[in-house]
Amino acid sequence: MSQSEFDYVGFRRDLHRHPEPAWREFYTTARIVDELEKRDLDGLFVGREALADDRPGVPDDAELDEWFERAREAGAREDVLEKLEGGYTGAVAVVEKGEGPTVALRVDIDALPITEADEDDHAPVSGDFRSENEGFMHACGHDAHATIGLGVLDAIIDSDFSGTFKVFFQPSEEIVSGGGPMADSGHLDDVDYLLAVHIGLDHPSGEIVAGVDGFLAVHHFRAEFTGHPAHAGARPEEGDNAVQAMAAAIQNLYAIPRHADGATRINAGLVGGGTATNIIPEESFIDGEVRGETTELMEYMQEKAYRVMEAAAEMHGCEVSLTTEGEAPSARSDDALVNVVSAVAGDNDGVTSLVERDALGGSEDATFLMQKVQDNGGKAAYVGVGTDHPGGHHTRTFDVNEDDLDLGIEVLADSILEVAATRP
Repeated sequence: MSQSEFDYVGFRRDLHRHPEPAWREFYTTARIVDELEKRDLDGLFVGREALADDRPGVPDDAELDEWFERAREAGAREDVLEKLEGGYTGAVAVVEKGEGPTVALRVDIDALPITEADEDDHAPVSGDFRSENEGFMHACGHDAHATIGLGVLDAIIDSDFSGTFKVFFQPSEEIVSGGGPMADSGHLDDVDYLLAVHIGLDHPSGEIVAGVDGFLAVHHFRAEFTGHPAHAGARPEEGDNAVQAMAAAIQNLYAIPRHADGATRINAGLVGGGTATNIIPEESFIDGEVRGETTELMEYMQEKAYRVMEAAAEMHGCEVSLTTEGEAPSARSDDALVNVVSAVAGDNDGVTSLVERDALGGSEDATFLMQKVQDNGGKAAYVGVGTDHPGGHHTRTFDVNEDDLDLGIEVLADSILEVAATRP
């Protein structure tokens, strides 16, 4: 199928209408596979075939089953759903076109637990493609990313590209837990060059960022405190208060000393515990994160945070279980690829502004894939495609200017062609 024959806007809107959170992208993956199977591919790896087994942050079976059935009711193909059971979502598409390097593009596909705006001036409302999964939406543009990935694949198939091209449709970016399993799948082991892409990032339509840096390494954790219940009025001395242990942990998490080598972050983003006002709480939890300007700084914060939580539990006669829910290292875009993207974007009439480098200021698990390629001797870069988006990322009014899909496809496809031809 050629680019001229495919309705990329319609595809993006279909994904937007069916947003799915991390490890529950059943309809999304099935819809992507529907289209990939129409292309002249040399390899298509779906679900378990695209991922390593170790996947942090996978929800429980009941949650997975609910989204699995929702995807089935929305029309996802049964044969594809079978490959995705257990939350093994995502896919890798491969095209082989003669001798040359192996070049890859990574796009993410998951959505966020945010209720989408329902006002008439919100384009998905007026255009009749607002989220049908109430309480969830594509508030970060991953529907556009998947569409760009498909468009670049079409462009490469239709081109004189020489080499092997792979597109990684990666699940579970929003909880930074899909990049690692995809990086460790084996499909990156022969990749010489990798590009990753993000739309928006507060850059306007027509602007291209050739290389994004400034990724904060991140570690998401869940701490579950277990104490001993007792009657809060009659026998308070017999209880070991799990909420008290949690509260002590939170207070001291924010007291972790900052580090002279760079920026560090800590956040207890979701906490809870207890069952009634007259019961000493037996259980409590913290869902939190630490970040660092480098992977080493993140690991410094993680070690301190775990020590704090273990000490808080012991101080109040409780136990704590600590689990990793997701994580990602820091990374830097290679100069050689940034230079290629800059040159290609500079020659594109649709590009009105070019930024050579910019700092993300947040975290992204594309860094796992970037690092894997770089550790194997290859090169990687993270590209930004500007779009005029109403509302910021991760807000109920977020949307993308759909005219920017074509520009993203053009710049990335032309960059990949140049990379294959010049091997920078």
